Amino acid sequence: MAFYGVGAARFRRGLPGLLALAITAALFAAGKEVVRFLRVENVQGRVEVVDGDSLRMAGDDIRLSGIDAPELHQTCFRGAAEEPCGRAARAALLELVGRAPVTCAVSGRDRYDRKLAVCKAGEVELNRAMVRAGRAVAYGDYESEEDEARRARRGLWAGRFERPADWRARHPRPHGS
Repeated sequence: MAFYGVGAARFRRGLPGLLALAITAALFAAGKEVVRFLRVENVQGRVEVVDGDSLRMAGDDIRLSGIDAPELHQTCFRGAAEEPCGRAARAALLELVGRAPVTCAVSGRDRYDRKLAVCKAGEVELNRAMVRAGRAVAYGDYESEEDEARRARRGLWAGRFERPADWRARHPRPHGS
């Protein structure tokens, strides 16, 4: 399409800049997803499920990024009944993993030197599935899955619970445990 008339030459000169701006805006909108897949280390193998948001693969500790599951000894309430929601989160992750090899896209390390990763067992993204099932809360990612679980009253959202970060603050562990 050709442009003619007053200012047409200036518009044509500015077109590459507008195109670059549009591409930059699209990459910015995709943000975390683009960065996540540009700087990743992929690891694959059998895993041990440590808790609701942690795995161990070939001696490496892996933390599922973007989610926070109840601690193993954390309890929640459904009505007046106390439930072991930390153990339920671990059981849910065990079920999702099954016997499948797990593939993780590692994007960095946390303050405890664990690998931060988005992991899949087969075609199931474990991080997303845990939040969608209500067995973990969103922690920077997966807000729409958390909203879906909350509306459907799945997992943690079926009763009362303390956010895992708040629970950890009230129940500090000795360093190295």
